[in-house]
Amino acid sequence: MPQLPDDLDAVAVRTWCSLALEALGRERAEIDAINVYPIADGDTGTNLYLTVESAAAAVEAVFAAHETGATAPATADAVRAMAHGALIGARGNSGTILAQLLRGMAGVLADGGDAAHLRLALTRAADAARRAVAHPVEGTVLTVAAAAAEAAEGGESDLRTVVHAAYDGALAALAKTPEQLAVLGRAGVVDAGGRGLVAVLGALVETVTGQAPVRGPRTAHGKVPTPVDGGSVVGLPVGGTPVEAGAPVGEGPLDCPEDGVAGPAFEVVYLLEAGDEQVARLRTRLDALGDSLVVVGGDGLWHVHVHVDDAGAAVEAGVEAGRPYRIRITHFATESGHDLRVQAEPAQRAVVVVVPGDGLAGLCTEAGATTVIARPGEPPASGELVDAIRRAHAREVVLLPNDAALRHTAAAAAEQARTEGVRVALVPTRAAVQGIAALAVHEPDRGFDEDVVAMTAAAGATRYAELAVAERQSWTMAGICQAGDILGLIDGDVAVIGADVPATARTVLDRMLAAGGELVTLVLGEDVPDSLADALEEHVREGYLAVDTVVYRGGHQRAPLLIGVE
Repeated sequence: MPQLPDDLDAVAVRTWCSLALEALGRERAEIDAINVYPIADGDTGTNLYLTVESAAAAVEAVFAAHETGATAPATADAVRAMAHGALIGARGNSGTILAQLLRGMAGVLADGGDAAHLRLALTRAADAARRAVAHPVEGTVLTVAAAAAEAAEGGESDLRTVVHAAYDGALAALAKTPEQLAVLGRAGVVDAGGRGLVAVLGALVETVTGQAPVRGPRTAHGKVPTPVDGGSVVGLPVGGTPVEAGAPVGEGPLDCPEDGVAGPAFEVVYLLEAGDEQVARLRTRLDALGDSLVVVGGDGLWHVHVHVDDAGAAVEAGVEAGRPYRIRITHFATESGHDLRVQAEPAQRAVVVVVPGDGLAGLCTEAGATTVIARPGEPPASGELVDAIRRAHAREVVLLPNDAALRHTAAAAAEQARTEGVRVALVPTRAAVQGIAALAVHEPDRGFDEDVVAMTAAAGATRYAELAVAERQSWTMAGICQAGDILGLIDGDVAVIGADVPATARTVLDRMLAAGGELVTLVLGEDVPDSLADALEEHVREGYLAVDTVVYRGGHQRAPLLIGVE
């Protein structure tokens, strides 16, 4: 039996994220089924799952970076990674609030993980989440979070007592949400977001005690009280017939936040790079445009969520405030209450491609592909790839991950999409230039298997390389590099160590073309001058007469230069 933690160190945070993901995975469908507020769109469980999936992936990345070391990461690194992962991967209203809760906790737990710090972390988290919501409503996840923090307060106690108290307080508050929010009482359910938070806190109990919590709050005598109205205290309907996931939940008031008037048509979500003053003005402007406004984050990076009728105006407000990206716009329903995506006839075939920058995203979009941008340090989660497959709205989809590290993530996304009736083929592209080669031979009019084989062959025939800047002294396959050296990686391995980008790029090209080739593809990073492309084109033209060169602008990407040779 693994040793139970005396405080929340990095290993405990990792375990917590893993158990929370498992818990939300088990309860996702049930939480989706009771989602009636603020919009009855049946996705709260899924949104919470995808948010925690992103948080867990960020924590795993921290541990992966320490694999060669003798010690685990620092607690501060783990909790900050958890908060950052949740922030960039937050989905929907509930996921955005959960991201702020985790961020509030991380700000305290970075300094210590004992009982006193956890009590303070829960309080800070509840306060931060409430401040992030433009118009807080009782009977929601905010109420459940506040109850958890209040229950954890008290005299000196150990960590296990604190986490049990927080869980019990949250569960008791969850059972009362139908009494506080009329839309929940009419539907006969507890708050979906609150139930998700209870699952996350239950995972924390299991992390600290080694046992999953009892499905009900304990009294001072250890007894479990009776749920309200004879229903289930863990969040199933408290009366009447269970709600089916994604189904309409009645007419009028059940389908809107509070007053029975049809709510806004669009959900707009984006990440935003902006300062505090700009975000304060943005809050005011978005609050006037719609409802369900939640803005979370800080230190220059924010996650914005709002429901509006004018999606363009919401995005324009973000552009005026700073630099928005990962923009997602979802149309809730037509006036008749039917999802617009159901009415459109799906295409026969589509390609979904992961790209490292805005420039290649534009290129692939022009070629007819649906794109997912993988920004530096922010690889997409499987949920984001599933969303892209759904957006492609086709019976058959070819998925190009363009990164060896995304192999398992892409496989999970493909498997999920297959359960939804989409035929998905995963072409294991390991670099963007392989994806470009595969997309170039894509022909939607031929048979699916034939198309996949041709795209796979084109990708496999493309050798890939990239230039990177060494961050520290280390040993590589090409020798010892120093911080600031330019590294030339061919097929994923360091093959060249150079002093500057142009010379290193020429050496890499020479090594790749020594084995032959007909076409060189160069993808330039945002800050790389056009003169480099001109110089490399001339180098290829003078040394390799039968080889052509094409150049693309990749935009804001991790590597200053990507190279492909076909």
